[in-house]
Amino acid sequence: METHVDVSMRVNGSAVTRRVEARMNLVDFLREELGLTGSHVGCEHGVCGACTVRVDGRIVRGCLTVAAQADDADVWTIEGLSDTGEIRTLQDAFVERNALQCGYCTPGMLLTLAELMERNRSASRSEIRAFISGNFCRCTGYEAIVDAFEMARARQGGTT
Repeated sequence: METHVDVSMRVNGSAVTRRVEARMNLVDFLREELGLTGSHVGCEHGVCGACTVRVDGRIVRGCLTVAAQADDADVWTIEGLSDTGEIRTLQDAFVERNALQCGYCTPGMLLTLAELMERNRSASRSEIRAFISGNFCRCTGYEAIVDAFEMARARQGGTT
């Protein structure tokens, strides 16, 4: 029985190919094979959001996605989105609103909020809270995170 598979994908705009264990999850692939450690391994059950990455334009839980499922996919991590400047306004708002403390949840939170910004720029505070409800933050109490989303949205010409 074959226990390894070949995977090829684009990660942060660059083509990568590796032979990995068939059951290796995507977040471990990114961290261990590519050295992209911005996405964290938290609960390993898909409920904390620390492992959030973007695959083919949508956020996924990297701990629940097998690397082989991302074969031929376009994968973006916090490092790639930071490097492109796509999430710069959100990052700046997080700093200004003190929406991060330990930083463990921050990469997943930023990717999740970037998707919300794309899907529903006019989200109410309760809709923002509902959208990030799968991302656990044990430090901030979420108010500053919601404030940061609203600040970034206003700076990008959205609803305040």
